[in-house]
Amino acid sequence: MARSAVLNVMVQTAIKAGRSLARDFGEVQNLQVSLKGPGDYVSQADHRAEKIIHTELLRARPDYSFLMEEAGAIEGTDSQHRWIIDPLDGTTNFLHGIPMFAVSIALERQGQIVAGVIYNPSTDELYTAERGGGAFLNDRRLRVAARTKLVDTVIGTGVPNIGRGHHGQYLVELRNVMAEVSGIRRMGAASLDLAFVAAGRQDGYWEDALQPWDMAAGILLVREAGGFVSDKDGGQNMFDTKNIVVGNEHIHGALLKTLKKPV
Repeated sequence: MARSAVLNVMVQTAIKAGRSLARDFGEVQNLQVSLKGPGDYVSQADHRAEKIIHTELLRARPDYSFLMEEAGAIEGTDSQHRWIIDPLDGTTNFLHGIPMFAVSIALERQGQIVAGVIYNPSTDELYTAERGGGAFLNDRRLRVAARTKLVDTVIGTGVPNIGRGHHGQYLVELRNVMAEVSGIRRMGAASLDLAFVAAGRQDGYWEDALQPWDMAAGILLVREAGGFVSDKDGGQNMFDTKNIVVGNEHIHGALLKTLKKPV
């Protein structure tokens, strides 16, 4: 596949940060870990990976703005472009030795996501997408799954933990969805859930209480793989509502209806 210059920079940066995470993953018991909030941890690995990403992208595009999970927003002189970065999506998995975590980098231009990279160093799986150019896994073109009935599907989700999300509402949604589908999966990293939908490994996915860096790159991946993405109201305000629903045209619509059912 042909990649643009900016996507090449993103890929090289994600792989470099991923190598740092892989080294730290092998020594995870020795990392310093801090508690940001209930059930919300940050480690030396997060900070090291984010510094690598910031340094590499700043060198390549010194005027662009940044939105990063740990460092927050950094305004650049170019107000039309913004990097949206999660240096370690799946920190809880990482700290427990579960090899389901990823680097996620997206480029936003004038409010539209135009390029995205998700890299899982544990599996050496590299997901890439550019607006209008398709989605790929290690250079293999991706398409969302073609199943049309919920009864045949495997659906991903994020289970709210302590201090996060509306547990009662989620339990109603989970009860309704689990009664309609073949299986439900919880990966522990929103970027990988979205990448799995783009790759056809999961037929759909929904989650609440997300941040832009959790989903920016994955949103583009799903769209470029032929999938549909919205918030739970069917709108395009995922960054504001902090929730997301994805799938192919049929499964996305069916999920939206199922999530709105009463108990």
